[in-house]
Amino acid sequence: MRGEKTIAQLSSQFGVHGNQMRQWRRQLLDELPSTFADGRKRSDKDSEQLTAELYRQIGQLKVELDWLKKKLQCSVEQKRDLVGVHHGEISVMRQCELLGVSRSTYYYRPRPIGDLNLELMRLIDEQYTKTPILRRSTDDGVANHKRVERLMRVMGLQAVYPRRRSSIPSKEHKIYPYLLRGVEIEQPDEVWCADITYIRMLRGFLYLVAIMDWYSRYVLAWELSITVEKEFCLEALDKALKVSCPTIFNTDQGSQFTSREFTGRLETEGIAISMEAGAGSLTTSSLNGYGARSSMKRSICKTMVT
Repeated sequence: MRGEKTIAQLSSQFGVHGNQMRQWRRQLLDELPSTFADGRKRSDKDSEQLTAELYRQIGQLKVELDWLKKKLQCSVEQKRDLVGVHHGEISVMRQCELLGVSRSTYYYRPRPIGDLNLELMRLIDEQYTKTPILRRSTDDGVANHKRVERLMRVMGLQAVYPRRRSSIPSKEHKIYPYLLRGVEIEQPDEVWCADITYIRMLRGFLYLVAIMDWYSRYVLAWELSITVEKEFCLEALDKALKVSCPTIFNTDQGSQFTSREFTGRLETEGIAISMEAGAGSLTTSSLNGYGARSSMKRSICKTMVT
């Protein structure tokens, strides 16, 4: 190939016929370019396969990392303890990223509770033991209500008091239309109404349901309960129906009044059912107006005492 020796010299040296030597030379010259070209193609193909495999592994690691962050049910304090400051290969910033916490959270150190807050917490605990129905202690110039509320949250204290919306609608119950829009009520037993309120007691609260005649403001029946379940409303309805029977019965959309048991008893008596647009509306059954609620509370409380 290099031309350093002739074919005759090579033939005599290796004992091979000259025609065979010429054939081998011609075959080598024909196939040599394709041999090196295939090598380059194989090298490029191997490089592409290696790159694709590396990208696949990177994607797999990212999916596994995201899954680990979701499954790692640790508190922030526990994650902070997992960070190694003296780790030689992974920096603190990278460790925080892997654990899903910020660097500011890692470096944060809470300040100890001051003497004033400790004294306030002692007073709050003492007051809460005496009167747990108070939402917060009265301001005395030492601390405002925001600090007292924050310290109560730290101590895990929550005042005992009736929550808003004693009547909450239920999605499964049927809602009836409002029938009293533009209607003038001119006689008793034309429209009855019902509502739920609460009465503050020495320790805790009682829930009161009352059924009243809309025209005369006469309380037909009432019941008390320590919960806002539908049973005491049904008991009050049964008592009222023993007195008389109205044409229309109006309530709000509370789940007690929209229950199948309550509406079923009204439909059995042939009473038209009317409901306010929302639960616990101020116009519901007029128990909130004309001082009826407060006077009714006083009269019922007197009855309980006597």
